[in-house]
Parts: sequence; structure tokens; C-alpha cells
Amino acid sequence: MVKITYYGHSSFKISDGKNNVIIDPFLSGNPVSPVKPEDIKVSHIILTHAHGDHLGDAIKLAEKNDATIIAVFELANYCASKGIKTHDMHIGGSHTFPFGKVKFTIAHHGSSTGDGKYMGAPAGVIVSMEGKNIYHCGDTGLFYDMKLIGEMTPIDIMLVPIGDNYTMGIDDAVKAVELANPRIAIPMHYNTFDVIKADPSIFGKKLSAIGKNFIIMNFGETIEI
Repeated sequence: MVKITYYGHSSFKISDGKNNVIIDPFLSGNPVSPVKPEDIKVSHIILTHAHGDHLGDAIKLAEKNDATIIAVFELANYCASKGIKTHDMHIGGSHTFPFGKVKFTIAHHGSSTGDGKYMGAPAGVIVSMEGKNIYHCGDTGLFYDMKLIGEMTPIDIMLVPIGDNYTMGIDDAVKAVELANPRIAIPMHYNTFDVIKADPSIFGKKLSAIGKNFIIMNFGETIEI
């Protein structure tokens, strides 16, 4: 059984009971995060891009847990320069880890550190664990190849941004779900800051209207899939 825990913004832990993986661990400085970095125990950290609200506490968590950071080449090299264990990948590539398979997808966004250093392409990621495929879109606008992503890898859970301004808003996110056709959609990247305020219930109603299933997770909530 795979469990998904939502820490707010775009941060999720995925666990199969033996392995714990966290995506985009923005915990410190995240006003909606129910946990602190010292509460988290993981073996692997997956990063979609280098912006501070996604890179977050990755370096600190990797040091504390002796964890491996998985990211695109440029971002992985940046983390390695900090003395962290890394596994570098790139968009379109996949690799099998002890917990399952990771595949990076395209995302339309940017990726740089707070001081402006370019960190390669932003990405989405598909994590395949215990026969379940979880598609974390990363920060992105809408793009038609989401349909191809869903055709190539049937998606059980799609973690999709809805907060607008920096990413898709609700209407574009609904279309993204329609294209990728996951079994269940879960909204993310909203209500962390005023500029990305959004009502996830509106997202849910619009999905229901086109026959799509969704779960609105509370911050700190865990679900089993």
C-alpha cells in the first residue's frame, strides 16, 4: 500500500512502508506546513526545480538523513557542490531506485537559485511505487503533451498546481486533468501566499462536471492509494 502525505504548497511524502521519498520539501518558511525539517525521515529527495519554495529544505534534509537528492543534471550538480549525495537525471529519462522508478517530464516554468544561478530546466516527475504511478506536475503552465504523458504512463494520482500567477490556475488545471486522465487529481501550489490564493472546492466542482475524480487533501493529511 502506497501512502501520500501532503505538507502544503507542492511538498508531498510518498511511502510504501519501507521507503520514504519527499518531493519539493519546502517546510521552513512555509506558513501552511504542519511539520518541521527535523520531523522528516527520508532516504530520497526529488526536486522539480530550484526555486526556494521547492528546493526548500532539501540540503538540510539530505545532510540530516544521509539522503540522496534526485534532480535534473544542473540542479543535482549544485546540490553535490554542497557535499550532498545526488543522482542526476534529465527530462525524458527514467531510473529505477530501491523504492521504485522515477521519470522526469517537461514543465513550462523556470529554475534558478535565489541569487540568480541557472539550474537547468524545470521538470515534472512521475514516481512509480508498488504498481502506482504518481505524477507531480511541478510548477507549470498548461501544455498539450500532458495527454501524451498520461497515454505513455497511466496515472493513478496527479498532483496539479491550481494557484495561478506562477502556474496554472483552476481552469487550466481542470484541462490538464482532462488531458492526462488520472484516476484521481489532487490540487497543490495554492493558499501558501496571498498571490496564489485559490478555492480548491471550485477545482473539484469543475472536475466533477466532466466526470473526473479528485481529493482535496488537508495540510498534514495522509491518504492510501
